[in-house]
Amino acid sequence: MTERETEPAAEPPHGAHGEAHEGTLGSRLNWLRAAVLGANDGIVSTAGLVVGVAGATDDRAALLTAGLAGLLAGSMSMAAGEYVSVSTQRDSEKAALALERRELREEPEAELEELTGLLEERGLTREVAREAAVQLTERDALRAHARVELGIDPDDLTNPWHAAWASFLAFTVGALLPLLAIVLPPAAWRLPVTVVSVLVALVCTGWSSARLGAAAPSRAVLRNVGGGALAMGVTYAVGALLGAAGV
Repeated sequence: MTERETEPAAEPPHGAHGEAHEGTLGSRLNWLRAAVLGANDGIVSTAGLVVGVAGATDDRAALLTAGLAGLLAGSMSMAAGEYVSVSTQRDSEKAALALERRELREEPEAELEELTGLLEERGLTREVAREAAVQLTERDALRAHARVELGIDPDDLTNPWHAAWASFLAFTVGALLPLLAIVLPPAAWRLPVTVVSVLVALVCTGWSSARLGAAAPSRAVLRNVGGGALAMGVTYAVGALLGAAGV
């Protein structure tokens, strides 16, 4: 092999490094999108709750109690659900790493060949892929297989507590908007202020989630606003009917 032919051998580690950065960026975007959607859930669910109560009564204490109950119940539910979900994902990542560690110990040659094949699938020639696989294995075999084969960073496994707190905070921030909008204004202005502020917030969260997902904002905004408006309309109608019936 000539010197000219061996120069590209330095590229795979760089490519793997670039993919790690892309994975990190993708992970951050997913967290941002989850935060936006969590806030959106807080806005819609709490708005539906307080508007429904507002249909039955204009008592500020009742509205505040209902809003706070919805905020706490929703945020705790979101946090618990996210914790369970991410814990399961983390357990799966740990199990995959443990299996990979065992295979590297028991069948090192087979694993080296597997890594070579994976690098070939990414566009490298057989010779360059083999040389890159050898270099990556000598440096850190488990890290190489975790990133190239499993798409996992062993030093950056998903953290269920981070996910739970992020969901809790996102939902709480979203829920505070309709809660404050329904209890702070005078009685005559509570409903219109709440509806307008919620719809404006839904425009923002719909646009943000679409942009983070590289999708067209118009459809996301329309879906978001339409769903929120429908939720508030239905709950207000039910509250008004119950209030009229004296329930």
